[in-house]
Amino acid sequence: MGPHKKDDLTFTNTPNLLTLLRILFVPIVVGLLFIKDPTWDLVAAILFGVASITDYFDGYIARVQNVETIYGKLMDPLADKFLVVSALIMLQELGRIHPIVVILLICREMAITGLRALASAEGVVIGASASAKWKTATQMVAIPFIMGQDGLFGIPLYRPGMFLLYVSLGISLWSAKDYVVDFFKALKDTRRKKNAERKLAREARTSTRAARFAARLAKAQKKLEESSS
Repeated sequence: MGPHKKDDLTFTNTPNLLTLLRILFVPIVVGLLFIKDPTWDLVAAILFGVASITDYFDGYIARVQNVETIYGKLMDPLADKFLVVSALIMLQELGRIHPIVVILLICREMAITGLRALASAEGVVIGASASAKWKTATQMVAIPFIMGQDGLFGIPLYRPGMFLLYVSLGISLWSAKDYVVDFFKALKDTRRKKNAERKLAREARTSTRAARFAARLAKAQKKLEESSS
């Protein structure tokens, strides 16, 4: 038997199932926070942390096993946004995060998603910047800390969580600037390459027409010489 052929439309592989699991954690975490009980808040924080860890493993497994799929490319960023945005809205509802912070973080995510969609339409690929990865890491630690605000084993979590959340907000706004700059830089490079390709194509067509004209002229001249002899 030949080697197994990778199918990018396969859904049932380990990375996709981990991503789906992360999505399924969202209503559970939200539901636990609605109970408004310190014990269940802590359980919600733990489940959020587990869901956050799956974000690393699904990408790692997909790269190692070379099983990146269309479903994974769609669901992975959506799962992250579902998890983070739902948690931020719930924490704001519980009065633990100021609404302006939530608005800025969510609007930033919407803006970058729109920018990436525009970049894709223009044939430009924008990868995640180093600052964006730090933003995600700080948020994934800050949010469960804020959820378990009463602390764990006497260790206070709320203040460190809020500190990290404000750090992630600063990184979010800074990385948004990086995305915009990288987009326009990549767009200029892409259009410069396309213009160069069009110029070469025009020159090639012009050369082809000139060669054909020269061939016809030589043929006509040859006929003229033959008729004159």
